[in-house]
Amino acid sequence: MAPAAASPYLRGVPKKPPPGLPTREQVLDFIATSTTPAGKREIARAFGLSAQQKIALKALLKDMADEGLIDSAPGRAFHKMGGLPKVTVLRVADVDEGGNVWAVPENWQSDAPVPRIRVRERKRGALGVGERLLARTEETGHGWTAHPMKVLAPAAEQLIGVLRREGDRLWLQGVEKKERREYAVSDAGDAAAGDLVLAEKAGRPPRITARVVQRLGDPFAPRSFSLIAIHRLGIPDVFAQEALDEAARVARQPLGEGREDLTHLPIVAIDPADARDHDDAVWAAPDDDPANAGGWQAIVAIADVSYYVRPKSALDREARARGNSVYFPDRVVPMLPEILSADVCSLKAGEDRAALACHLRIGKDGALKSWRFSRALVRLAANIAYEEAQAAIDARVARSTSVTPAKAALHAAANASAEAPAATGTPDHVQPDGKVAWDSALADTALAPLWDCWRALAAARDRREPLELDLPERRVVLDEKGRIMSVAPRERLDAHRLIEDYMIAANVAAAKALEAKKAPVMYRVHEAPAREKLVALKDYLATFDVAFALGQVIRPATFNHIIARVGDAEFRPEIMEQILRSQTQAYYAPLNQGHFGLALGSYAHFTSPIRRYADLMVHRALVSAYALGPGGLAGDEDFERAGETISQLERRAMEAERETIDRYVAAYLAERVGELVEARITGVTNFGFFATVEGVGGDGLMPVRDLGGEYFRYDEASRRLVGEHSGETYAQGQRLELRLAEANPVSGALRFELPEGRYGGAGGGGGGRARERESERRPPRVLKRRGRPGNIRHQGKR
Repeated sequence: MAPAAASPYLRGVPKKPPPGLPTREQVLDFIATSTTPAGKREIARAFGLSAQQKIALKALLKDMADEGLIDSAPGRAFHKMGGLPKVTVLRVADVDEGGNVWAVPENWQSDAPVPRIRVRERKRGALGVGERLLARTEETGHGWTAHPMKVLAPAAEQLIGVLRREGDRLWLQGVEKKERREYAVSDAGDAAAGDLVLAEKAGRPPRITARVVQRLGDPFAPRSFSLIAIHRLGIPDVFAQEALDEAARVARQPLGEGREDLTHLPIVAIDPADARDHDDAVWAAPDDDPANAGGWQAIVAIADVSYYVRPKSALDREARARGNSVYFPDRVVPMLPEILSADVCSLKAGEDRAALACHLRIGKDGALKSWRFSRALVRLAANIAYEEAQAAIDARVARSTSVTPAKAALHAAANASAEAPAATGTPDHVQPDGKVAWDSALADTALAPLWDCWRALAAARDRREPLELDLPERRVVLDEKGRIMSVAPRERLDAHRLIEDYMIAANVAAAKALEAKKAPVMYRVHEAPAREKLVALKDYLATFDVAFALGQVIRPATFNHIIARVGDAEFRPEIMEQILRSQTQAYYAPLNQGHFGLALGSYAHFTSPIRRYADLMVHRALVSAYALGPGGLAGDEDFERAGETISQLERRAMEAERETIDRYVAAYLAERVGELVEARITGVTNFGFFATVEGVGGDGLMPVRDLGGEYFRYDEASRRLVGEHSGETYAQGQRLELRLAEANPVSGALRFELPEGRYGGAGGGGGGRARERESERRPPRVLKRRGRPGNIRHQGKR
């Protein structure tokens, strides 16, 4: 038998192939064995093709791509369909507890599962999640391995924007507020004007152009605003097939034997009306133990995610790479596949669920007396919205003979919400279809004891004096078609505070229980403010004649007393915002530094393992420390490195959520461009001031060049701009009417102008230059597709 023909490319060193146009097999062989990226130019050079043959090669490669034989990453390199190039760009997706670095291809065009590639670091700890590298890949007996060749520039070299046509040219307008420059488009691919695209910068200064890598669609289509943030920040939003298969498999497993049966208790979950997952549920009752006379026993039941998501599993790798779920007005990017996050792990009324239960004994003064943890079986009595629970309690108060009608009315008014159902004397919440969402008897059997116990917890919290900053959170409400219904501050009810205090109690118990066993803890750390921040705060407060002594011991109560002294002054919100800015950012770490804001010595996140990886780690630590069964910690878990990673991922999620809200706010305000709006100055710089629309939010710039003809001096200590001749002042916290000049829904940016004849601006003595600008001012351009109204009109469901 004749020996098999040997490949002309041995050990990755290609021999010179025969001249002439290669066959399909020769192209595939060359691509598979080349030690460098194999693009059209490399193939043509290797086969010694003439200019005419290069044209034929281009057609051949296109045919091979159409036939599914090869695909190409953005750029010039080809590789076998479904395979990895020998040299390619990877993105670090995870660093596991053992310090192993795992990466995925930055661009994956195949329908096959995205491969996870182990990176052989030259220096341990040199690579972090999100970093890009050029690497040589090889397939080994245990999967793919990558050998780094070069760490590449951050993905910021790519940008997301909207294409705009001007004459016969296309321009790319970036979606970031700070990205004011537009780039000429050198290659639009299949994208057209008005499309949202992912592009790469090309060329060298001063002639930098943009090349479209991927068409993302219509920037005003349903869910595009969140899609922008997902792509811009590199948030993984597609699960590997391996993880999805594993999720389906573990979801079918039995709940496990030996669980403490709590199904007889009226445990309830109180969540936002639009909650996508339900991590926690609560129950309380008077304690019958004489040693705790007048006290309470309570249970905080948390979804037992560690039972389903085991260390080093495919699900665990996906959860760790995400770090947390990311919540947008129009979608959630979950940490776990939906079959777990929204179903099997989610605590739902009437369904048997696996839970990790925190059993608390609470003294009549609200102090935690003792705690224990158990794996439990729960069957919730109800899932109740915050507004429904509050309405039920208010109605119960109104019916109470011990409360006068006037006091009951005041109590209900204090907790009223625009979204709350009316308290009509019955706590039942009747849905539009006529069904009762939960049994009215729960107001007495479940809610009333919870509120009574909470009053003790609230009293203990008041004695502890944590930092109290009453800063509103914006809530975007969409209809079933995704259209913006409203943007308004989220109401704060007693029901919200109640759940917060039960969760804080369980988090403290989790930290202390692990400390008692000398087990590893993933603490939630919030350090005291840095001295330089306190000095800046002192200077700022002095501009309001508010004294602040630096020599004292700084506690959360110190800031509460400042707010109390300010009282109901008009500048109270600005003082609270500045106090918030003086605080450090909380993070996760195994070294306990306390939680300054909550005034707690030991604190760990335990109550949200569906949506936070830190909580899942705490669950595993408890399972291991108290021998509660399977799903404990892996023996080589590196808490320090994990804490750094999930802290970074948390900040990424916060940025994504914040900028998406800004885009929705800009879309909501787009129909008011040209109108006067009530605004408040939130920041002052030497180039202008930033203002936010009262009651709605969204920050916009008022450039100093548009403040009039005179020179404005910037006073850094008092954070104000002062006119050199007129003395006209623009200071942080100042309320004024501004004209909304531009609202860009794609970037989330707003721009303001001074109304004519106001504040020394155009037409009002602000100088000839301002009046001249007014006469030349063109109508503001709002970025939108032709024929599309300024506001969003989504046609798809959430």
